[in-house]
Amino acid sequence: MKKRITTCLIGLLTGFLLLTHNTHAQEEEAGRSAKASTQYIQEVDRLAKHKQLQKALQSIVAQNKRNRDELIMLTEIPAPPFKEEKRAARFATVLKDAGADSVWIDKVGNVIALRKGKNPRRCVALDGHLDTVFPPETNVTVKVKGDTLFAPGVGDDTRGLVMVASVLRALEEANIETQSDVLFIGSVGEEGLGDLRGVKHLFSAQSRKIDSWIAIDGGDLGSLRTMGLGSYRYRITFKGPGGHSWGAFGLANPQHALGSTIHYFSKAADKFTRTGARTSYNVGRIGGGTSVNSIAFESWMEVDMRSEIPENLNLVDSLLKASAQKALDEHNQMRRMGPALTVDIAKIGDRPSGELAETIPLIQRAMAAVTYLGETPKTGRGSTNSNIPIAKGIPSVTLGRGGQGGNGHSLNEWWYDDQGYKAIQLALLTLVAEAGMVNP
Repeated sequence: MKKRITTCLIGLLTGFLLLTHNTHAQEEEAGRSAKASTQYIQEVDRLAKHKQLQKALQSIVAQNKRNRDELIMLTEIPAPPFKEEKRAARFATVLKDAGADSVWIDKVGNVIALRKGKNPRRCVALDGHLDTVFPPETNVTVKVKGDTLFAPGVGDDTRGLVMVASVLRALEEANIETQSDVLFIGSVGEEGLGDLRGVKHLFSAQSRKIDSWIAIDGGDLGSLRTMGLGSYRYRITFKGPGGHSWGAFGLANPQHALGSTIHYFSKAADKFTRTGARTSYNVGRIGGGTSVNSIAFESWMEVDMRSEIPENLNLVDSLLKASAQKALDEHNQMRRMGPALTVDIAKIGDRPSGELAETIPLIQRAMAAVTYLGETPKTGRGSTNSNIPIAKGIPSVTLGRGGQGGNGHSLNEWWYDDQGYKAIQLALLTLVAEAGMVNP
């Protein structure tokens, strides 16, 4: 009997771990199996056999304890969107110590380290994002239980930052020279209302031209994000005079209008999203009002909409706006006295969608590197920093953080170093293959 109970408990625990294993990447597709062409498999194999590359790969394994300590140190520096300065300053020091030729923080807060190549006219970037979803008052102390680290943001994307620094150290220790310049980046504003502001700046006219982009954010070792999941985010605010729930009864009520908007939008969007390209919608936050016996003077909500294709995103966007207008007109007609309600529809997020052909060299090299490490590459769609360069047609891929992790975006987020070094080796191989090695 005891043996049977123990077996059941083990089964339940295993099921729980499988369920939570990928929760740090909930906005990603599972991905579909892909295969690199023989040309790129042979290219990566030749590269990986080079004495200096072997030294770099071994360096990554040797850095394991240092990387773990660095992960704990960086995790315990709060970095909510728009308040990444302290973590940025510390990460800049990490990159300087790793051996970058120069390190600076740009006007929007991105940490950028340059490692010069033989051909400065071409540039490849390796990126992890600095920010987490958690407000500044969140307790980010890392708790160690056995081999597992527990803390908000320990995986997403602090682990990505550690990988960026580890690749730089490995290149330095192995004395590998690349053809292209390489930028090692800790970017701001990937999460929430950050709206990819860091990477948008990096791909603006104000920044240096980047020819190939490699991001690290979520997913298992073989998961490659080559398609961008587009999204629009809105804050919709109804405003009115407000007043006493009894004495001012008859005024138009912003809360009621907001409720009607949600009702009309959810019905129309539900019907629309049941067919065609995958599209989603979500009312994530609502607020307003001062007390139970007061007519609110303001009521607001924040809405997230996503789609695989721009056309569907624009159509569900039009449904949201039409629903807000319908509710506004209806409740203004219902009012018995006082001024009319107004509505403000403000876009607070815009992530473009897009797709890149799996035949482009960067993606082929990433797939070949995954294959070299003994995994099957899977390509899929995600909402990451790569959305911006993908939408611009610039070679881009988002690599996974490796190891095992779960409960992303929650207070009990965790990460376990289950051969996590392989993900760093993947980033190194992909980067060097794309940047080109001098005298390979």
